Amino acid sequence: MGKKVKKEVEPPPKDEFDPLPIESKKAATVVLMLDSPEEDVLAKACEAIHRFAEKGDENRSSLLGLGAMEPLARLISHEDKTVRRNAFMAVGVLASNNDVRRLMKKLNIIPSIISKLSPEEDVVVHEFATLSLASLSVDFTCKVQIFDHNGLEPLLRLLSSPDPDVKKNSVECIFNLVQDLPSRVAVRELNGLPPLLELLRSDFPIIQQLALQTLESITKDAETRTAFRVEQGFNRLLELLTTKEFSDLHVYALRVISNCLEDTESTKLIQGTGGLEKLLQFIITPTSPEVQTNAVKAISRVAQNVENRKILHEQDVEKALIDLLAVENEGVRTAVCQAVAVMSYNLSSKDTFRHLDGIRPIVQLLNSEGNEVKEAAAQALSSLTSGNQLNAYAVSEAKGEELLVRLLQDSCSGAVVHAASVLTNMASQEALRCNIITHCAMKALLEPLQSTDNHTLISATQAVAALACNANGRAELRNAGGLLPLVKLLKSNNTEIRRNACWAVSVCANDEPTATEMCKLGALEILQEINCSLNRKNKFSEAALQRLLDSNLSVKYSLTGRLSHTDIIADGFYDPGQARMGDRVPALEDIAKQVINQHRAVIAVNGKPQDQVTAESVEDRQQDSPTETRTSSVLSSKGSSRTPSKMKGKGRQEDEKQRDEDGYKPLQDAGVVEPWTLPYDAAFHCLITQAAKVVLPQNEETEIYTALATLVCDAMGGPVAIEKQHDFPWQLHLSELKFELRSNIIPIGKIKKGTYYHRALLFKALADRIGVSCSLVRGEYCRAWNEVLLSSSPKNGFYIQPQRYIIDLMHQPGNLMKCGTPAAIQYQTI
Repeated sequence: MGKKVKKEVEPPPKDEFDPLPIESKKAATVVLMLDSPEEDVLAKACEAIHRFAEKGDENRSSLLGLGAMEPLARLISHEDKTVRRNAFMAVGVLASNNDVRRLMKKLNIIPSIISKLSPEEDVVVHEFATLSLASLSVDFTCKVQIFDHNGLEPLLRLLSSPDPDVKKNSVECIFNLVQDLPSRVAVRELNGLPPLLELLRSDFPIIQQLALQTLESITKDAETRTAFRVEQGFNRLLELLTTKEFSDLHVYALRVISNCLEDTESTKLIQGTGGLEKLLQFIITPTSPEVQTNAVKAISRVAQNVENRKILHEQDVEKALIDLLAVENEGVRTAVCQAVAVMSYNLSSKDTFRHLDGIRPIVQLLNSEGNEVKEAAAQALSSLTSGNQLNAYAVSEAKGEELLVRLLQDSCSGAVVHAASVLTNMASQEALRCNIITHCAMKALLEPLQSTDNHTLISATQAVAALACNANGRAELRNAGGLLPLVKLLKSNNTEIRRNACWAVSVCANDEPTATEMCKLGALEILQEINCSLNRKNKFSEAALQRLLDSNLSVKYSLTGRLSHTDIIADGFYDPGQARMGDRVPALEDIAKQVINQHRAVIAVNGKPQDQVTAESVEDRQQDSPTETRTSSVLSSKGSSRTPSKMKGKGRQEDEKQRDEDGYKPLQDAGVVEPWTLPYDAAFHCLITQAAKVVLPQNEETEIYTALATLVCDAMGGPVAIEKQHDFPWQLHLSELKFELRSNIIPIGKIKKGTYYHRALLFKALADRIGVSCSLVRGEYCRAWNEVLLSSSPKNGFYIQPQRYIIDLMHQPGNLMKCGTPAAIQYQTI
């Protein structure tokens, strides 16, 4: 036997490095290892970074500072599966840090992540890749990038993954994506509804919740709702709603149902499957406030349809809603008030809410601190009182006027809009209107009239128009300074605001002082400008202009050159001459301040005895507000009778008494400044008395007009032959009167030599005083005439339509010339 020889161990190759086990406790060292060419080192380094990052956000920030993100972004595409998996695990955890996400966007890492969502990849890669996308999809630009790189399709596919974490991360990312419309549409086109609905049966509540939230977003699209019905989505939702164990998910399920109920088809479907009764059950049965809120919102969606409102009314939904007002939760009460507003479109429901005494608690909600509750309560009352007088009185019985007026000054524009709407509805009843005005509603509307919100302005102008039907309302608006913002709104570029402002102005113009004030503020010029525009002109602007002119006959005659038989000339009327449309007619007080000029004299009418003027002045001041400043008639047909001053004649000398009788302004006490007033025209007053004695006893129409024409002709210098009318010295006479009176204003009774337009004005003024019907028309070249209607005797039992005639006051006093005849045309022209 030979001797055994020991086999020598071969030494390692000289170029091979001996294995070196390293134990590092510094993150910086591990980050450096991410650049190693060895796969085993890379895998262990990624795993170590993953564990370190999981410990907290500070660690994730530290790794970012050490530059770990750049090599990790490369390693998620590594050829080795283990390295790739561990790198994804690290990236998925790091992506929850805001600063890391910003760097990931710069590194353009999203395409690489999406490419690893393929079916052949490891489940762990899917889990952390979807986790990374879920974190990134919070940012808008990242959402766009995910969508542009077709990331939605693999995410929808992963909803069917066996791993619950993959499902959760995928559906969370999809939920973030569908906040944008393109992604919502894409989910439907990619047939994403079936896997989403399948997630409702998951064993994990968070997955069910995210699936429901995603469904809530995508069902805002009409075509998606159609697909939802086809996929029998309602059945899945009803399964959730009838399972008590899923009570935490009921809120989200109700939101999806609420979206779907916008479609009539969905409403019919849910009604046929008994879903409507289940919704009502959620309202009646005490549950969490959030569930009740969403159930009521779903009911509101159902009630958008006329037929559905009838069905809900038959189900006594009104009682359920009123009972819910007792719940001490603002969200529930807000939703209930909104549902009441929608249900009130049904006339029967309006009455039912009143019979159940539901209006009172809604009125009380106007006192709430929350803006949403106040706005919803006002909205409900607006709907309840629209076209329903009894409900309007019910609001008043609940002391709603004070709360509504207070709400007009609220900071919430929606609450102001609805409060003004309620007051507008209530103001249709005179008793309620007066009550509203006593709570200083017009003063409260001053702020809304100056709002920059169009809806607020629309409601505010409507409320002003409704409340201004009362004289007290107009006075309050005038005294509160509300006319200025109202007149400014006539210039609004918004058609509805401008139309409502015109309406309010036309209502306010019923009051002569208010109409006068609006004219001072330029309303007349603005309305003339509007009516000259084909685009801005409307029926309300025409009515407003006409109403202002009707309340200011002096201006009306100056601008239009015509006063109809219904326009009654009163004391304070003046004729400043023809003005063009758009021109501003000067005020009588301003004319009185002018020095004597060569222009045409202004003819004024004022025949009321001074003692009567003084008595009426005192009465007017007692009726008017103490803060109101009353001035003489400006652009008004009745100003002087409304705004006279007291005559003070004590201590005058004998020659001053005579001047007083002739209509001169009395001397004022030293140191006392009184407002200017139109002097009393004693001569005109005498003509009124004479006309009553001479004209009224006549029986025939022609005799009445002839007698009055003769009286006017005699008072104005007698008949003038046609061929001698150019020699008639009326111009010299008026110049002498202007010099004598030291004024550009001449009382009509002082004129003893008058031409056509003087006589026509005197005829109209006297006729109006004694109740004789006639119109006044201005022509050219100092011509003016009066038109009267005369009826002919019936022929063969038929009455002939009255004919218009012009009455001669200049040449043959009392001669009646049929309009359109040569004689009439000759009288009207030179």
